Order: sequence, then C-alpha cells, then structure tokens
Amino acid sequence: MLSESVLCLLTEDLLIRLLEKLGPDRKPWRLVCKDFLRVESVSRKSIRILRIEFLFGLLEKFCNIETLDLSLCPRIEDGVVSVLLSQGSASWTRGLRRLVLSRATGLGHAGLEILIRACPMLEAVDVSHCWGYGDREAAALSCAARLRELNMDKCLGVTDIGLAKIAVGCEKLERLSLKWCLEISDLGVDLLCKKCLDLKFLDVSYLKVTSESLRSIASLSKLEVFVMVGCSLVDDGGLRFLEKGCPLLKAIDVSRCDCVSSSGLISVITGHGDLEQLDAGYCLSELSAPLVKCLDNLKQLRIIRIDGVRVSDFILQTMGTNCKSLVELGLSKCVGVTNKGIIQLLSGCGNLKVLDLTCCRFISDAAISTIADYIPDLVCLKLESCNMVTEKCLYRLGLNCSLLEELDLTDCSGVDDIALRYLSRCSKLVRLKLGLCTNISDIGLAHIACNCPNMTELDLYRCVRIGDDGLAALTSGCKRLTKLNLSYCNRITDRGMEYISQLGELSDLELRGLSNITSIGIKSVAISCQRLADLDLKHCEKIDDSGFWALAFYSQNLRQINMSYCIVSDVVLCFLMGNLKRLQDSKLVCLAKVTVNGLEVALRACCGRIKKVKLQRSLRFLLSSEMLETMHARGCKIRWD
Repeated sequence: MLSESVLCLLTEDLLIRLLEKLGPDRKPWRLVCKDFLRVESVSRKSIRILRIEFLFGLLEKFCNIETLDLSLCPRIEDGVVSVLLSQGSASWTRGLRRLVLSRATGLGHAGLEILIRACPMLEAVDVSHCWGYGDREAAALSCAARLRELNMDKCLGVTDIGLAKIAVGCEKLERLSLKWCLEISDLGVDLLCKKCLDLKFLDVSYLKVTSESLRSIASLSKLEVFVMVGCSLVDDGGLRFLEKGCPLLKAIDVSRCDCVSSSGLISVITGHGDLEQLDAGYCLSELSAPLVKCLDNLKQLRIIRIDGVRVSDFILQTMGTNCKSLVELGLSKCVGVTNKGIIQLLSGCGNLKVLDLTCCRFISDAAISTIADYIPDLVCLKLESCNMVTEKCLYRLGLNCSLLEELDLTDCSGVDDIALRYLSRCSKLVRLKLGLCTNISDIGLAHIACNCPNMTELDLYRCVRIGDDGLAALTSGCKRLTKLNLSYCNRITDRGMEYISQLGELSDLELRGLSNITSIGIKSVAISCQRLADLDLKHCEKIDDSGFWALAFYSQNLRQINMSYCIVSDVVLCFLMGNLKRLQDSKLVCLAKVTVNGLEVALRACCGRIKKVKLQRSLRFLLSSEMLETMHARGCKIRWD
C-alpha cells in the first residue's frame, strides 16, 4: 500500500521514465501496479504479437503503437484483418508507422490492401518471405503513399508490373529490398530509378538484371547503400556506370557476382572516395595489387569482406598500410593467408573490432597471439577450421582481449580443456562456438560456465566428451543462455535434461541424435523452458509418445520442431500439430509409426497456420492432392526430402 501511494504522487511523465528503466520484461510490473499498466497502455510504441488469440485485446489496449509486428503470429489472413478493422474504432491504425508481415503467407492481396489503406501514416512495411506474393499484393502496397521503407525479399511472384505500381504509388521510398524477386528485370529497375529519386538503400541481390540496370541505378543521387549479391549477369561495364553516379554511395556489396573483376571495383573506388564498406566475397579470383593500392584513397573505409579470394603476404601488408581505419575485416576461406601476412596486416590495422579467418588453415598460434597483442579491443573473432590453433594462443586471447564477445572455434581440434580455462578470462563472452572440438570435456566447460555469466549462445555440436556434469556447471553459471546446441553429445542423459530445464530464457535447443535421452528428460524441458521456440529432436529414437504429449501440452511457444526419425504415433502427432498454436515450421521425415492417414489428419489439424513442412518424398502421391492444394493456397510451403 505504501509503494502504491508513492507511485500515485508521481506525474505520468515520471512514471513513463521509471517504466523505461525497468527493462524489456515489464509484464510483472504491470500485473502488480495499476499505474504502470495505465501509463504503458498510452506510452507503448511497439508490439509483437505471438498468438492470434491475443491480437484483438492487445491492439485495443495499446492504441498508440507506432510499430506492429505480426511476423511470429500464425493464421494472419484476410478474414482476420477484416474482423480486426471492423471491431470498434480501430484507433491503433491511426498512428501506425511500421508494419511487419514477414512470412505472413496466409494474408492475400485483399486483406493486405484493407490493412494498408486503414493505416494512413504508414512509413515502413516488411513482407519478406511471403513467397506467394505477386503483382496484386504489390498493387496493394502501392496504396501506402507515405511509404519510405519496403522489404520484399523472396516475394517470388512480383514482376516488373508490380514493381512499377510501387514505384508510381510510393515515390517517397528511401529503402527498398528486392532480394530473390526473380521475375524483376532491367525494365522494372529502370522505372523504379526514374520515379523513386529519394532511394538511399537498394538491394537487388539474385535478380536477373544486367549492367543496364546499373546504368539506371547510377542516376540515384541520394543512394548510400547498394547491394547486388549474386547478380551473375552484371559485369565490369555495369560497375563503370557507378563510377560517375551515386555521389553519396557509402557501401557496396558485389559478392558472388561472377562477371565482376578487380577492374570494375577500381572504377567504383575511383569515383567514391567516401566509401565506408566494400563486400566482394566469392567474385574475385585474387585480390590484385592495383585494387589494394586503390584502397589507399578510401580514408573512411571501415569494413572490407573479401571471402574466398586468393591473397598473398604482400597484399595483406599493403592492406595494413592503406586501410588504417578498418574496424571489420572478412577473410573467410581466403587462399594464401599465412601467419606472416596477418602479422604484417595488423601492424597497420590496430582498430579492428571484428576479424573473420574462417577456414584459413595455415594460421597458427603465432598469428592469433599477435592478434591478441595488437588489437586488445577485439569484439568478434572467427577461427572455424583453423586446426593449428592451440591453448597457447588462447592464453594470449584470455590475457589481453577482455572485450571479446563472440568467438568461433568450430572444428579447431587443438582446443582442449586447458584452452577453455585460459579462454574463460574473457568474461564478456556472449556467443561461443565449440562444435567438433572433440578434446574438450566437462572440466573445460565448467571453466567457461564459472567465468562467463553473460553467455547467451553456445554451440557444442559433436563435442562427444561433454556429459551431464558439464551441463550441471553450465546451467548453474550461464543462466542467460537462449541458444544451445548439444547435437550428437551422446554422453548426455535425462539427468542432463533436468539441468537444462533450469534455463528459463532458453528459446533454441538442438538435441539431434542424442540416443540416451528419453521422454522423461524431454518432459522436464517442456515443463520448465516456457520460452522454447525452436526444438530439434531428429534421431532421438528413445523419445516416445509420452515425451511428445508433454511437448504438445506444455511447449505452447514452439514455432519450429524437427521430429524426423522419431517414434511417435498417429494420435499423438495429430494432438501435437493441432495443439501447438504457434507452430509454423515442422520437419516430419521418416516417422516409422505414423501412417499416411495419420499424417494427413495431423496436417489438416494445423492447416491454416503452418508455413513450412518437410515430408518424405515417397508420400508425395499418397497424400490427398486436395489437402496439399489447400495447404499451398493458405501459404504453406512443402519441402520433399
């Protein structure tokens, strides 16, 4: 009563500021304090809907929102939108500025148009991965005349006609992503560039456009970021158009553009002295000396990613001399990276925060120790498949790199328990990948658990010496874990699952191939890990109906499940698929005890909200064609294995 009376004396402005200090999880405060409930209802600006049954009530309560995210909410379709907008005053639409409909494959052009027209202030829309969207949906989007940002990645049916409608209707566009919109050609891009003159960000990755599109794009005087990954028909001639165009260009990505060479990149660099980011992975056979010399003109260059390119010690030395402002460097799978080259590079690039040396197999302790000595402010280091790395260099990392947050040591066979003891000094580690490090055990994992309390993601894929004792230490020290991969760690039993059940923040759990866990263990996880959203149980052959029954009953937040090669019956599969109201992606390959009829009933139970399902190829002509067509019409993508 005392605290309640004190809060009553505070102004609404002070209450809002106090609420902001409480962090993202405000629900407990709202439940115990009417003042907090009241001020949040009027001050909250964004909301993400997880279950459709809460949609109407939440939008009525939070009527002043500016951002609405429906990407994780199943069963968003035309009928739902019609009912939603017909109930009450729908006052939440008046101030809405950002609408996220990513993967809302059940929403058609009619519902989309109604929704767009109801939101007059709309400035940003995300319909990425709505793979069935075409020109009619594009026409619906064109009704948003104030639109400044549009993401249409993987809207596979959109053609030049649909893009033209958007270009004409949304002339104020500043950011547009068309990645994987495979039906768009030079014609559509040309019209876009003539109408949307305010574009600052444009992504045409994997489009079948030619260099003619770059002639049009070069006319965009405000363009700052241009992404054209995998545009295999664009050559150096196209990049030369950019040399004298796009005067404000800050970042360009030409990764996987097979016809682009160093000559084309030199043209871009010559015309844009203020370039800050350059991505050219897997498009150059080698990094030529003239190109590296040109980098000296880019005094603002901060990020270079040249994955898969052949380099030499001389080239890396020249980069170190010419690129002193670099904060991120990507050399993943580059041929010719040696200790000498890295040491020479680092003599000039002391400001690096992110360094990717994935699959640079000739890198050893000498180079990594130099990294630790030269760049103590390093935040992210990727060393996957660098097999010559041992505990000696990790000692230096632990000693000097106290700010390190992300480290990838996947398939580094020289990493052992001693290495993890040294590494545990990096107490700010958030993401750690140790997959295929077969020489680490529970002892090493305990060192990490005791000293790295901020860990949120841990990958122990095929770390075969990790067992229940390691999980006991891990769950005691790393309470913030949200993502954990324990696939093929076959020493883990139901006792280990009991420890995992103590991780209340866990959302992503991979248990593939764990032959010693049973329904008892998975039930304890289902009961306690209420935030679990992604679960992989492939080849967990000792989990039977009782385990899946527990998941169906307790794991109501599951969005994705892989139960291929598991032992589950028709009845339980049907109950699970029907009862998990948020389930959007399921893999159901080779379920030995499930009949064709049982599988069909299970699919019908979730039809309308499931968005992806993976099935055994041999069932393609055994399942009802009517049911498969209905699932497709409702936005479900079926993959046949």
